Amino acid sequence: MQKTRLAVLGRFSQWCSLAALSLALATPMAHAAAEKKPAKKNVASSTSVKKRSEVRKAEPTRKLASQGKSQRLRTHLPVRGAKTSARALAAAPVVPERQSFGQLAGLHKTDDPLDLKSSVALVVDQDTHEVLLSKNDKAVLPIASITKLMTGLLVAEAHLPLDEHLSITQDDVDTEKGSRSRLSVGTTLTRGELLHLALMSSENRAAHALGRTYPGGLEVFVAKMNAKAQQLGMKDTRYVEPTGLSSHNQSSARDLATLVGVAHGVPLLRELSTSPSYEVAVGHRTLQFNNTNRLVKSPAWDIGLQKTGYISEAGRCLVMQAEVSGRKLIMVFLDSAGKFSRLGDAERVRHWVEARSGR
Repeated sequence: MQKTRLAVLGRFSQWCSLAALSLALATPMAHAAAEKKPAKKNVASSTSVKKRSEVRKAEPTRKLASQGKSQRLRTHLPVRGAKTSARALAAAPVVPERQSFGQLAGLHKTDDPLDLKSSVALVVDQDTHEVLLSKNDKAVLPIASITKLMTGLLVAEAHLPLDEHLSITQDDVDTEKGSRSRLSVGTTLTRGELLHLALMSSENRAAHALGRTYPGGLEVFVAKMNAKAQQLGMKDTRYVEPTGLSSHNQSSARDLATLVGVAHGVPLLRELSTSPSYEVAVGHRTLQFNNTNRLVKSPAWDIGLQKTGYISEAGRCLVMQAEVSGRKLIMVFLDSAGKFSRLGDAERVRHWVEARSGR
């Protein structure tokens, strides 16, 4: 019995020794393992720092790329008030200016002694009918707002009451060219005021209203325009509406010289077409209109009648009756290439006539 207890105690003591030894061995290993964990954590932290650094380095690149994309978008989108870069201007498509009928026909290639910019020109002595200068004077071209001279002539000859009030309607709005007007729909003016604006400042809605309110309506008015042209011997002339916005309103320089001579014989047309400016009351406002021909304000000119015109198919046009060096002249300039070149052509002719007369 005693031996059995001793054997058990011996084994228990041996087990305790082994347990102590295992504990002793496990402690350094646990410390070592504990020391390795922070090291692993430091590696991960370092990696994170490295990644964050790379991200920060990449952010400017992405930002620049984003800005570049925005810049590219802004380059193609018009921004009001922003200056367009030279590169954007260079890259922008160039839309060629629409050529006139005269340019398409090659009329500008015709030489003349005054090097006129108009492809068609005619200068005639009103009293003797002597032709002083001619250039493609038989060519039939669109005449733009020179049309309004015939419109005014018919209204004047009809002796319609000039103090009758007429209203601008939607029918008078330009659907041919989409041109603007200061006479809004609903504006009411007298027939005399509308005639004044049509001849002086080439007001399209005014001219259309004059034709629309003619006895019998617009269709009858246009028919009378063509009948009057035939009566005057204007065989190259055709009208389809009273404003000149349509390129189908066409004539030749010779025919227009005839029209200018007849229109000049009507005092009302002389007065209204050469008026430098005119004011009309529209509702609670007063609108000032100016003459489209600035030569009427020049002391160097004595102009008895004038009318300008422009649509892209016709180019810049001008007809005038003026006294130069004691001679009454009728001048016709059609299809001028520049904005002010029709006036420049008129000046060239005046200086040329003055030089010929010794003045």
